[in-house]
Amino acid sequence: MRSTEAPRPLRWWALIATALGLSACGVPRAPSGPADIPAHSPSAIEPMAPVPGVAPLSRSGRPADWTAYKMQAAMRLVAANPDMSYMGEVPDPLLAIPVLEIELNRDGSVRNINVQRVPRQAKDTVQLAIDAVKRAAPFGDVSHLPRPWKFSEVFLFNDDRRFKPRILDQ
Repeated sequence: MRSTEAPRPLRWWALIATALGLSACGVPRAPSGPADIPAHSPSAIEPMAPVPGVAPLSRSGRPADWTAYKMQAAMRLVAANPDMSYMGEVPDPLLAIPVLEIELNRDGSVRNINVQRVPRQAKDTVQLAIDAVKRAAPFGDVSHLPRPWKFSEVFLFNDDRRFKPRILDQ
């Protein structure tokens, strides 16, 4: 590491803070409407089918807060998308960093997906992330958590177009 570079964790936080700050400052971004889930679609209001080969989230392992829930959801994202995800070291630089806001129904099924950040390059990674979320849903009951029942996920894509949820890199 060069002496002028910030340590890796600080650089990631700076990158995320900058992305979120820019999104709040009127920088052009994706439409705030649902991404790829039409309002009349059954998946917009009904629970999605369980993921084959991925154990459903159990009531006994019910997360106590949103931080634990997001960690559990990220692990489910990786388990449901083994050929599209990675768990190793995050490369520097990354190919793309799309950010999605995932709104849930009471049972943890996906109600809506909003794109919060579209990367400048590899824009197709936004759709890859949306599809990964759909494959991983439902994420487990959220009725015990405070409303609104939604969370944001940052997808760290490498050059092979494989992702790692940001929360798993902390």
